[in-house]
Amino acid sequence: MTRVAAIDCGTNSIRLLIADVAADGESLTDVVRLMRVVRLGQGVDRTGQFAPEALERTLAATDEYAALCREHQVEAIRFVATSATRDASNRDEFISGVRERLGVEPEVVSGNEEAELSFRGAVSVVDPALVPPYLVVDLGGGSTEMVLGERSPAAAHSMDVGCVRMTERHLLSDPPAAGEISGAVADVHAALDTALKDVPLAQTRTLVGLAGTITTVTAQALGLDSYDRDKINGARLPVDEVLAACDVLLAASREERTAMPFMHPGRVDVIGAGALVWREVVARVRDEVAASGGTLEEVVTSEHDILDGIAFSTVVRA
Repeated sequence: MTRVAAIDCGTNSIRLLIADVAADGESLTDVVRLMRVVRLGQGVDRTGQFAPEALERTLAATDEYAALCREHQVEAIRFVATSATRDASNRDEFISGVRERLGVEPEVVSGNEEAELSFRGAVSVVDPALVPPYLVVDLGGGSTEMVLGERSPAAAHSMDVGCVRMTERHLLSDPPAAGEISGAVADVHAALDTALKDVPLAQTRTLVGLAGTITTVTAQALGLDSYDRDKINGARLPVDEVLAACDVLLAASREERTAMPFMHPGRVDVIGAGALVWREVVARVRDEVAASGGTLEEVVTSEHDILDGIAFSTVVRA
């Protein structure tokens, strides 16, 4: 076993996985798995740069993660930064701050590599009863990655739509107004039209959703009275139940979202937009599959995602 640390720094959250990875690179055992909502991408869609307070929050979380890596005697670290960092003009300030704290260079990965890492993490624990090809969708704060394949990716695309980006661009009222929703839907539809040029969604036999928006939608659909990772991971829900859960979260006021017992405080402001994106993705995949003569009956949720993929890749590099 090799003890590694995988860090995923996205638009909304920064997450850490310290894990022992088997020598064959096929399985891992969690040691520490943490998430901090730091909203690194605050305002990046509008300004093109990181806000000072967002950098401060993110680097404070990095300090915490560095201490945990020392405590658990990690042998190798890989720090992956995604959508917001790709877009920010002052990313060098962020990169140097991470380097000082962790002693490694943060990697600003492309949307396609992000998709591949998410796919690797998800399929590492996929139920053998699920039929490939799998369409793995990782819905983040600034972007949404879609990758189709069986044991490895065959097609991938990164869309510049996510829960933070769509909130800041469109959903400004509480609850969102009809015109704001229609504007966000138009953006997502345009992004999906482009994605179809790279990813044949009609070939999907199993749709797998990853990341905080999708796990929160799943908690709503399951009617959970708290966030329960074990109940959410591997959940298989009918398409209509997923779409209905998305509609509830999109229509809810901030007060109503705050009161939901499974809701992480850092997602309250952005879950409506995230639910909108997931609703449109699920509906489009269902429709594309139906147009080709097939049926998409359910959606699978996985708690194993890009973090797991980063951990596996860290061992390969070591």
